[in-house]
Amino acid sequence: MASNNQGSAGGKSNRGFASMDPDRQRQIASEGGKAAHEKGTAHEFTSEEAREAGRKGGQARSANRKKNAQ
Repeated sequence: MASNNQGSAGGKSNRGFASMDPDRQRQIASEGGKAAHEKGTAHEFTSEEAREAGRKGGQARSANRKKNAQ
C-alpha cells in the first residue's frame, strides 16, 4: 500500500507552516518582516506607489468581473 503523507485520519497533515496555529504563523511572518527591515531589503511603498497598485488592482478586478459576466 502506498504512503499518502497525510498523517491523521482526518485528511490533514500535521506538518508544515499551513498546519500551524494562526498566531504562531503570524509570529513567524512578523519575525521575517522585522529581519528584512533590519537588513535593509524590505520595500516600503510610497503613497504614490500604493495608489498605483490600488488602481491596477481595481482595473484587474473590473476586467475579471466583465469577463465572468459573459
